[in-house]
Amino acid sequence: MRVILVLYDSLVRNAIECYGEKEIRTPNFQRFADRSVTFDNHFVGSLPCMPARRDMHTGRLNFLHRSWGALEPFDNSFSELLRTTGIYTHLVSDHYHYWEDGGSTYHNRYSSWEFIRGQEWDKWIAMVEPPIERFRQMYHSLQQPASENDGRLQAMINRESMTNEEMYCCPRTFEAGFQFLNQNRTSDNWLLHLECFDPHEPFSAPDRFKKEYPTGYNGPILDWPRYKRNEEDELLVKELRANYAALLSMCDEYFGRLLDYMDRYAMWDDTAVILTTDHGFLLAEHEWWGKNRMPFFNELAHIPLIVYHPGNKQQAGKRRTSLTQTIDVMPTLLDLFAVRHPKFVEGKSLLPLLKEDAKIRDAAIYGMFG
Repeated sequence: MRVILVLYDSLVRNAIECYGEKEIRTPNFQRFADRSVTFDNHFVGSLPCMPARRDMHTGRLNFLHRSWGALEPFDNSFSELLRTTGIYTHLVSDHYHYWEDGGSTYHNRYSSWEFIRGQEWDKWIAMVEPPIERFRQMYHSLQQPASENDGRLQAMINRESMTNEEMYCCPRTFEAGFQFLNQNRTSDNWLLHLECFDPHEPFSAPDRFKKEYPTGYNGPILDWPRYKRNEEDELLVKELRANYAALLSMCDEYFGRLLDYMDRYAMWDDTAVILTTDHGFLLAEHEWWGKNRMPFFNELAHIPLIVYHPGNKQQAGKRRTSLTQTIDVMPTLLDLFAVRHPKFVEGKSLLPLLKEDAKIRDAAIYGMFG
């Protein structure tokens, strides 16, 4: 068995075609759903980014006892459990929280890993005297850094190096994934965890994607909303949403290149693929931006999950109504390789649901610690 886990950050369920959206073009997510099983009642567990990843790694809810943080030394991570039973696990990601204080110790559970630099305020490009005044002219006041220690300034510096599409983080992340596949696709017993920070803010995408979503806005760059109540006028809301749509379309295109790769090398006969996210994002729905506000509306909590299994081709295009959560990812990955679940796993394997819909829990709880 070979498995590819594709994880995006802030992938809004109701923004992709296979969950009903028609205004944003995501044909490759639809193409994948057409050969897979789509879960219609998949929900978050712990929020936001790193708590969600601890849920997925351990099969246990993080938010009931702890906030944002690293894997604990005693945690049973799917990547380590697979590695110690002879399955090669490889992480490719531009999600820089894996490599900073409070988020580390996830990547070193894998057999190997590759970090793609430059997302958000990743301390990547060194610039002692950044052109502050030029940045003030380039970017809307809503996303100006409050001080020289504000991470938004580092993000502006990083973006100076993204002069063509190939330098954006999503293309570089997928290219690193293809390099792993070029080297290892004919081998057996491996898991590739391919993770993009996109479409997390800032919603920065190459112009060819942005041109698909015109708004009439002609002001400074505006692609990074503040986590606060919506006080922006209609045109600014439209521009921010259009930039999210452009970034999502780029995510879809590069995911499509992965599907093309699997077509080219006939990988669908022995490779499982899981596509999901950590949480959604409020794009001014309910008069809020972001994700760190209660209550957790469906735009945040109700998330996409699509699973392809080579032994389940007869279920292509089917949908499931079973109530599932992020904690179910870990036992599913273990089951794909016939590895026993640790005693205290709370999640449920999704493999039985690929064959037929069934109730696996009565209710789900989710939230944020603190």
